[in-house]
Parts: sequence; C-alpha cells; structure tokens
Amino acid sequence: MNIENLSFSSNSVLSDPFEWVYELEEIGYTGWEIVQEGSQCINRENLHRIEEVLETTNLYLTMHLPFSDMNLAGLNPGIQGEVLRQMKHYLSVASDIVELAVVHPGYLSPYGGKIPEKAWDMNISSIQELCDTADEYGMSIAVENMPNFPMIFGREPDEMLRMLSDVDRDNVGMTLDVGHANTSAMVEGFLKKCNKEIIHVHIHDNMGKRDEHLPTGSGTVNWEHVKKGLENYEGRMVTELSDLEEARKSVEFLKQL
Repeated sequence: MNIENLSFSSNSVLSDPFEWVYELEEIGYTGWEIVQEGSQCINRENLHRIEEVLETTNLYLTMHLPFSDMNLAGLNPGIQGEVLRQMKHYLSVASDIVELAVVHPGYLSPYGGKIPEKAWDMNISSIQELCDTADEYGMSIAVENMPNFPMIFGREPDEMLRMLSDVDRDNVGMTLDVGHANTSAMVEGFLKKCNKEIIHVHIHDNMGKRDEHLPTGSGTVNWEHVKKGLENYEGRMVTELSDLEEARKSVEFLKQL
C-alpha cells in the first residue's frame, strides 16, 4: 500500500502532544491529524507551538473537530448554538495551517429519537453551516462514517450518501473510517458505494464487533481488500491509534501490503 500520504492521529494523548510529534517522521509518517480534544486542542495560546512543528518538520496537518459532548443533530437550540460556535471557532483558529477538517455526524438524543427527521434536518443544516464557514477559509469538511453504535447517523453507505447529497456543498466529502465500517461488516459496501465521495481515510483495526482502534493487521479488517478498493485514492490516510509504539507496528504492516 502506498503510504507516502500517511498521517498519525491519537485522541488518547493526555500529556504534551507537541513533543512526541517530532518522532513521527522517523517512524515513517508524513502528516499529523490533530484532534480538537484535551491537551492537543488548537487554541490561540498554543498556536505558535503548532506553527513551530510545521516550520521545523515536513509534516502535513489536518484537523479532527471535537466530538466529546458535541451533537450536530441536537434539538436544544442553546446547546446546539454553542456546539456550532465552538466548531466554527476552531475552523477560524486553524484556517492558516489546515485545509481539511474531519467532523462526526450527529446522533439521536432521547428527544430526537421521537422525531428523527427533525434531528436529521438539524444534522444536515449544522454540517452546511460548518461547510459554509470552512469555505470562507478555503477549507474542506470531511464527514466521517460511524461505527455500529445505536442512534448515530452515518453507519451505512446509503445513509452517508444521502447525508452528503442533502448537505449539497462543493467543499464537503467523506472520511472513510475503515475500522468503523468493519464493526458493521460494511467495509466492502463503503468502498464500492462511496468511493467517489471519499476525500480522507482513517485506518485502524478491530475484531469486527466494537471500535477498538487496534494497530493495522491486529484484527479482522481485510487489508488486501482495502488496498484494492483505494488503489486510485490519492488523499491522506490517517492511522488512529493510542501511542507511537502502535504507530510503528502499523507502519511496518502497511509497508508489507
């Protein structure tokens, strides 16, 4: 598998993330996907440290918008407004150093489960707002397919295609998360049906039941099938793992594909 555009991401980092990132190139990575969670969240105060990383390495930066406590399909107007305010703020802060931002679709709250179409409409309008803000900065939004969790949008290929069609923005596409698709036995379905919409890829492994984020080659994902399905893909592939040791293991596995 071509790993020239391989990036590393971890939402497990609780310590200073701007030290270990300098090891990524030695391991074999050419990019870093910074997660807007916890200690690695881009803000006005630490922006200069991220700019130093980019100035002193050849790493390409992408961004994963926050997902903890964030529901793009929420039906509480005050909370929903704050969710969008925060996400738009992060797009603004990162606008000079990031060209693509990943976002999770929304999910059905207890109230939303009673009126799912209204929740769907809120999910669509929220993603549209993010796309419109991102477009002002020349950025793309890549909506990620979700694992087999109940009540969450984006678990199936047809639903992802409907979502992107309803959003109807030129700067929106799909993040194919291979591990997420594997929890629903839908890797093949996503590769076949959504191939033209994929602008970003997340790779990790699991045993097919839950979202474990194991190193590639450690679970049941058919990586030869993934390699074939993405043979014409030229964008970023991002390993989403816990630490740099898992990163090394994944790079070695991918080199052998």
